[in-house]
Amino acid sequence: MIIVPEAAIAGLVTAADCYDAVEKVFASMAKRSAYNFPVIREAIGHADALYGFKSGFDRDSLTLGLKSGGFWPGNMARGLTNHQSTVFLFEADTGRCRAVVGGNLLTALRTAAASAISIQRLARKDARTIGMIGAGHQSAFQLRAALDQRPFEKVLGWNVDPSMLGRLEEVAAERGVAFEAVDLDRLGARSDVIVTITSSFAPILEAAQVRPGTHIACMGTDTKGKQEVEAALLGKASVFADEIAQSVSIGEAQHAVAAGLIDVGDIVEIGAVINGDHPGRTSAEEITIFDGTGVGLQDLAVASAAVSLALERGITVEVAF
Repeated sequence: MIIVPEAAIAGLVTAADCYDAVEKVFASMAKRSAYNFPVIREAIGHADALYGFKSGFDRDSLTLGLKSGGFWPGNMARGLTNHQSTVFLFEADTGRCRAVVGGNLLTALRTAAASAISIQRLARKDARTIGMIGAGHQSAFQLRAALDQRPFEKVLGWNVDPSMLGRLEEVAAERGVAFEAVDLDRLGARSDVIVTITSSFAPILEAAQVRPGTHIACMGTDTKGKQEVEAALLGKASVFADEIAQSVSIGEAQHAVAAGLIDVGDIVEIGAVINGDHPGRTSAEEITIFDGTGVGLQDLAVASAAVSLALERGITVEVAF
């Protein structure tokens, strides 16, 4: 069995590696060559933690496995990240455990890769201003990946706690892009692309604040009850998702579907755009939304890439198991 420890991931896997892995698995999902198994997510009644499993199988790459982990809100005080996860990969032919891979950084990278894919595939080519709603740990990964997709000239940032916006400002400075802290009205009125990455249970961005032609990547809603944007916004947009079943059950679309503003059949898998089976954006005035709920196959794809890279470089730990 191969072990790729968490400490090795940063020097091993790049954002580009994750982008390629996630794009391929989205394409496989749309072809029905890959599928996710039902998600298990529970409050364990200890340390206020949420714990669960995401798993699936990709017949194209023969990637089989699961990610185990969750959210421990007190971890920051212990010098640890709140999100903790480990990916287990199994041999599709035998069921034997092939690899154990540290999943913390990979989760951040694969989440950012998904929104980056949506920007590359759905945002207007002339997009030059990006708005970021949320400035937590994941926001820096989101912004770095987004800035690779278009020649953005300005970053607009909003966070419920403005003191945290320095994280986004630092990333913008790294890339030589101007940064401005703004209110939500200004962010919506001036942004060509908006990324929401919060843990909100109430809508933050309103439909009236978004101008025509905007692409929005909603990346924070991954649990029943969470919500980052007004449901009416989905009603006036073309809606795309990583997986439709999760979008309508735990994603941003859960609220719009429940309110009757969109139907399940209105949502398009991003993989269909990747495969050329759907045109994606069809006009400069169209509002597009990507509902990124996060699927287990993303984790398996990037973990498999990490194993391949580790084997190439000879840095794996191998144990008899």
